Amino acid sequence: MTEALNPTSETHRILVVDDNPDNYFLLQALLEAEGYDVDVADSGQAALQHMKAEPPDLVLLDVMMPEMNGFEVVRRIRGNRRLSSIPVVLITAYDESMIEPGWRLGADDFLCKPIDNADLLRRIRVCFPA
Repeated sequence: MTEALNPTSETHRILVVDDNPDNYFLLQALLEAEGYDVDVADSGQAALQHMKAEPPDLVLLDVMMPEMNGFEVVRRIRGNRRLSSIPVVLITAYDESMIEPGWRLGADDFLCKPIDNADLLRRIRVCFPA
């Protein structure tokens, strides 16, 4: 296990959104091992419902999901005053052409699949400075 990323007593909550259970289970296990509280949602609609009930400190959001893709979820997050300041990291298996639409909608960062765990943890540290 790596050095603890959260030296303060405050535990940060991360919402992982992906329609593939293998993907969100892997991220959940990694992040919980690092001391984060992790919730998962398997669709954009489920993510929005969860966020309205219990806003997280960070959202890791898959772009390509059925019914409501990650871009639409970002648009709705940014359109909600209560949720609009939550950092959103979009995760995509596609090329850089997916990045520009995400920036325009208000995404804070991007990760490409397959996810490099060390890179993911570095980016999360930026969201939660000590």
